[in-house]
Amino acid sequence: MGYSAGVQTGQQEYLLLNRCGGVLALAVLAGLLLCAPPASAQDNYEIQVYGSETVEPGHTMVELHSNFTIDGSKQITDGVYPTNHAEHETVEITHGFNDWFEVGFYIFTSVNSGQGWQWVGDHIRPRFRIPEKWHWPVGVSLSNEVGYQRRQYSTDTWTWEMRPIVDQKVGRWYWSFNPTFDYSIHGLSQNQGFVFSPNFKFSYDFTPKIAGGLEYYGSLGPATDFLPIHQQQQQIFPAIDLNLAPQWEINFGLGVGLTGSTDHLIVKGIIGYRFNF
Repeated sequence: MGYSAGVQTGQQEYLLLNRCGGVLALAVLAGLLLCAPPASAQDNYEIQVYGSETVEPGHTMVELHSNFTIDGSKQITDGVYPTNHAEHETVEITHGFNDWFEVGFYIFTSVNSGQGWQWVGDHIRPRFRIPEKWHWPVGVSLSNEVGYQRRQYSTDTWTWEMRPIVDQKVGRWYWSFNPTFDYSIHGLSQNQGFVFSPNFKFSYDFTPKIAGGLEYYGSLGPATDFLPIHQQQQQIFPAIDLNLAPQWEINFGLGVGLTGSTDHLIVKGIIGYRFNF
């Protein structure tokens, strides 16, 4: 869920890696995950691989996403502020309406030297899931996130993110795959169509309260015409989840960028609490 942006346009040298549909795209992604180090791209505001679970009916989840870019871009690019030493604070409020539907709302902010604390934009995210009572072998849900972000912080001011989610818990192991598609409604990336931004996570429960694993984030370019590797956003996060109590959600990690187009080092944290209202 999150504030995902497409890969910036203005790059004239595209490398044709695929002109096939979704099956071949998934095959390429699998190759990237198995043969090369993984990666991220949610514009460093809400860095999270989604699980299929929705907030319980009649409950409201409030989360704070805190992300600090230790080593990022240092110059204004295409009119967008640099990310180096930027602190991004995002408030996410999600309400569950029944056992298959929730709505989330995001407030994005940024703190950086020279700009002070700034409002960046807002998104709304309805999400549907397959109810647990159907007893599917995997969890499945679909998130659609639409919103606005100021031009100084994104080359695309209005965007739509369509995020299918598939996950599964097997013993102490957990995995989740988000084959996300980003679309620019208004901005420099409009002519790219849907951009493929896959996210993946696997973790292991070391104790009932502590789980650790890896999170991958990427933005590979137009879904039928991937960009050259050095123009893609690729990032991997070793991450820890603390399962202190059912009402809490705590996650933190350190992200390493693997391409020249990706911020090189980011630390992230998520603290969430479920309220019974």
